[in-house]
Amino acid sequence: MRSYVVLRDLAPPSRRGFRGGNGFEARGASAAPSAPPRPQVDTAALTPNEVRKLTRDPEVQAVAPVIPTQLIRPLQVDAAAAAQQAWGIAAVGAAESQYSGSGVVMAVLDTGIDKAHTAFAGVTLVERDFSGSGGGDRQGHGTHCAGTIFGRDVSGTRIGIARGVQKALIGKVLGDDGGGDSRMIFQGLQWALEEGADVISMSLGFDFPGAVRRMVEQGWPADLATSVALEGYRGNLRMFDAIMNMARARMAFNTGAVIVAAAGNESRRDQNAQYEIAVSIPAAAEGVVSVGALAEGHGGYGVAAFSNTLPQVSAPGVNILSATPGGGVRALSGTSMACPHVAGVAALWWEALRATPVPATATAVVAKLLASARAGVFAQNVDVADRGLGLITAP
Repeated sequence: MRSYVVLRDLAPPSRRGFRGGNGFEARGASAAPSAPPRPQVDTAALTPNEVRKLTRDPEVQAVAPVIPTQLIRPLQVDAAAAAQQAWGIAAVGAAESQYSGSGVVMAVLDTGIDKAHTAFAGVTLVERDFSGSGGGDRQGHGTHCAGTIFGRDVSGTRIGIARGVQKALIGKVLGDDGGGDSRMIFQGLQWALEEGADVISMSLGFDFPGAVRRMVEQGWPADLATSVALEGYRGNLRMFDAIMNMARARMAFNTGAVIVAAAGNESRRDQNAQYEIAVSIPAAAEGVVSVGALAEGHGGYGVAAFSNTLPQVSAPGVNILSATPGGGVRALSGTSMACPHVAGVAALWWEALRATPVPATATAVVAKLLASARAGVFAQNVDVADRGLGLITAP
């Protein structure tokens, strides 16, 4: 038996806008629902026969094996070279923006947060632990990401894009060691959507290579381990797509949520220009805004050597100054640091659209994010596949 994540829609059958599927297939919408989907994420130990039976249940929208996840681990910055200012704020245009993210509900699914840090003074933090390792942030990753999104100034230094955010949902979906599993992420995502998040930021990824490696170390043949891990990866991608379908269906009844994810740090362009790894889930899931990392350069912005290719947009991700647990700030690099810039700018666009006659919805915010991305700010020979539509820009 294996552990599986099961996604159900608990809306009454007569009011549900989804139809059945087969195997690990996510359900597609067959008609506009007359009531919003009611997603519920559960886990269960199932045999293959039980999985087949479960997928014929009209409530079940997707079934996927539980697979390991991990934070997208940042690269440390040498103390002597560490930034003294958060240069990304000016780079994305937030320093000149008249908007602050006021009224926007932010969700950060990560390693938790140091709620006592001065960067979060005055913010209502709603914490929920899905990792089983307890509240707080003993890893530091979540605190750094949250600081870039909505952190207040620390000792006179600005670190946050959207300093007007007053409420943040902090879902701890990774343990203190930075690891977790897909069940934690799906439960955290469901919680954030149910709690009314306008923006959901995820600087994490599914550990496909790690899953293969662990099975091989346990004595599995390499081809069998790869096949099983690929099955899990495919099932979880479809699970994400099913959740995103349900989230879009809910937009007929509310404004929806913008979901942003880091592209990943597995590329090695500094070793070989062809050593480029494509974005993986959740960044690769349908409807998720995927983010690559940029570095400052003399001839314009360059793509970080580690940044995975094929993101939708890009943002500052090298030598990024933000909050660290226990107080103070530190600089880190990674697409984990780029993702919060986009989440913060999304909050500014939410506020900007709410001040206009145009209906403010997640679809409209994403459209603004993509349409306003700047392409004329890069150094020569930067591949469009590596930087996406361009550098994200605040209203």
